[in-house]
Amino acid sequence: MISLVVLTIALLARYAFHLVGKWRWIYVVTAVMALYLNVFVLVVQSFLKIPALKAMAPTQTEPPFLVVQVIVLVLFIGLGIFAVKRFRSEPMGAAQTA
Repeated sequence: MISLVVLTIALLARYAFHLVGKWRWIYVVTAVMALYLNVFVLVVQSFLKIPALKAMAPTQTEPPFLVVQVIVLVLFIGLGIFAVKRFRSEPMGAAQTA
């Protein structure tokens, strides 16, 4: 549900506000956040379903699980900062030269 709320904000930034002004970075942040939430669930499900991972962290409070979640979070924070700094696409509706 949280991912859907975040994606709704991203869709509004993209299609309703056409990535103009602050909506450009809001779009990038919400898109990265939605992807992080999906990867977070992937990690949780992996530790629940894959026998080798479940053996390392059966209750998901053990260090291996926490280390993986921290690594994923740090990677996505770095990705988000990089994406916000580098996102330079033209807003929709801008004059295009063909």
